[in-house]
Order: sequence, then C-alpha cells, then structure tokens
Amino acid sequence: MIDPLVRMGTVLVVAPHPDDEILGCGGTIARLAAAGHDVHVAVATRGTPPRYQAEDVERVRQEAAAAHALLGVAQTHHLDHPAAELDRVPHAELNATMSTLFAAVEPDTLFLPFGGDIHLDHQLIFRSALVAARPYGWNYPVRLYAYETLSETNWSAPHVDPTFVPNVFIDIHETLERKLDAFACYRSQCRAFPNERSPEALRALATLRGATVHRRAAEAFLLIREIM
Repeated sequence: MIDPLVRMGTVLVVAPHPDDEILGCGGTIARLAAAGHDVHVAVATRGTPPRYQAEDVERVRQEAAAAHALLGVAQTHHLDHPAAELDRVPHAELNATMSTLFAAVEPDTLFLPFGGDIHLDHQLIFRSALVAARPYGWNYPVRLYAYETLSETNWSAPHVDPTFVPNVFIDIHETLERKLDAFACYRSQCRAFPNERSPEALRALATLRGATVHRRAAEAFLLIREIM
C-alpha cells in the first residue's frame, strides 16, 4: 500500500512560538521525517526584553533544537519577530518575511496555526502565511493545513471567532511517544497535569482525535486548500 503522505513533498510547519509546532504537529513531523520528507520548521517569534530575559530566550532556543533533532526536522528557521507583540509589526513586514521564507524553502505543504486561535500572534501569522502562499506563478504551496494548539485553539469565543472543525486526521500512533519526548525537551514550557500543556493532556487529545476516526492516536487538521 502506498503511504498516503507521499504526496506531501517538502513540508514547512510555521510556529508562532517555540513549542507550537510540537503541540500541533509533533507526531506528523516525526512520521513525515521518518518517511524521508524534508520537514522544515519556522519559529516566527522570539522573546525580547523586558518581557523575556535573554538567558530564558536562549534556553528555549536550545530546547527547540533538541526537540527538532529528535523529530528529524531538516532545518529550523528563526524569524525573530517579537513574541506577543506582532500587532506592532507592520503587516507588510510579516508578509514579506513569509514570502522570503517560502521562496527559500519552496514548500509543497504548509502546516499553519489556526486563524481562530485566541492568541493574536497566531492569527497574524496565519494571515501573513496565506498572503505569501497565494497561487501566483507556478511555484507555491499546493496543500495548506491549519493545526490546533492546546490552550490557544480551544479558548476562543464560541460562535464569535472561527471554530476549529477538523476534516483531516493523520495517524500518529507510531510516533506519539516521539512527539511526547520532543515536548519534554521544552522543559520551560511543560506543565503538570491537569494543565493543558502537559504530556498527559497531549496524549489524551491524540487519543480522542484518533478514536474519532478509529485509530489509536491522531493529529487533527483543517484543510485550507489543496490543488491536485
């Protein structure tokens, strides 16, 4: 049987902040990398003083490197926009950053934060990625998915903001433990259960998403666009 993920080609996961890529796509990243795909991760922001201390920012970057190495990420791109302050960055500048990134990576498939997330950074990155991914010319991403991020996607106002209703499920039962190990690399971000950002909560969500489609574990996505 042909692996249904073979059509994914070169993959780019765009994370507003370090660890979003693991929360939303960690199992999928591991599965794609194991299948021989080039998987890139772009971390859009970094902490800046006085909100974040320099030593804390460096620690998180090291945690990201360890997590990405564990998953088999081909390359990590740090875009270094200010974390939790993207509303102060001109939208044209965010658009240009995404366009430059896409031109360098030439992704076939994009995984993006969901545009209805409660965190404004997530919303703005989603919008700028859509601008950069517009089908101009012959080179552009042909497959776009939005992923869910615990404590961001599920806390927007129901019936006011867009609701995450997944229509694509990727089986991660063979890579779930690697996802959890990668999240454990983010020691500064892990929390004790019943906090949502805990390994137990991630496992519970993967189990629920898997059972939805009669699988042992899955990650869920919203298909934004696909060109075949």
